[in-house]
Amino acid sequence: MHRRSFIAMAASALVFLGGRAHATVPAEMTVYKDPNCGCCHEWSKAMAAAGFSVDARDTGDLAAVKARLHVPAELEGCHTAVIEEYYLEGHVPLEAVQRLLRERPPVRGLAVPGMPSGSLGMGDDPEASYDVYAIPSETGAPYVFMEIRPRKG
Repeated sequence: MHRRSFIAMAASALVFLGGRAHATVPAEMTVYKDPNCGCCHEWSKAMAAAGFSVDARDTGDLAAVKARLHVPAELEGCHTAVIEEYYLEGHVPLEAVQRLLRERPPVRGLAVPGMPSGSLGMGDDPEASYDVYAIPSETGAPYVFMEIRPRKG
């Protein structure tokens, strides 16, 4: 009787997880960054702390990485990361990365242009306000994937 209960419970857990037993395996992320950039290091540390397996690679030619991935020039950020089939340009927040991997929209990647104060790796600023853009896989203009607005105190 206990064996049947265990099998039923295990099957229920798989249904609840949507059949994603592999979701607990940390995703591998490669971060291309300037060797002298502290905020890139902080962003990478935050991703590692969140459970991602981070391979940080110092490079003197970030422009080549961004060009290879087709990052729009107007959306370029500080560093570029690659996770599965997506790229993450700049200081993309953890919540956006998690949502991207959960929803898997048809995009090439996410971008936070520039280096907004209070974004992940850029210090703690409760007044931080910036947008995370999604870059479509096919034709089409980038669109706002997530809005980051000041925390209510």
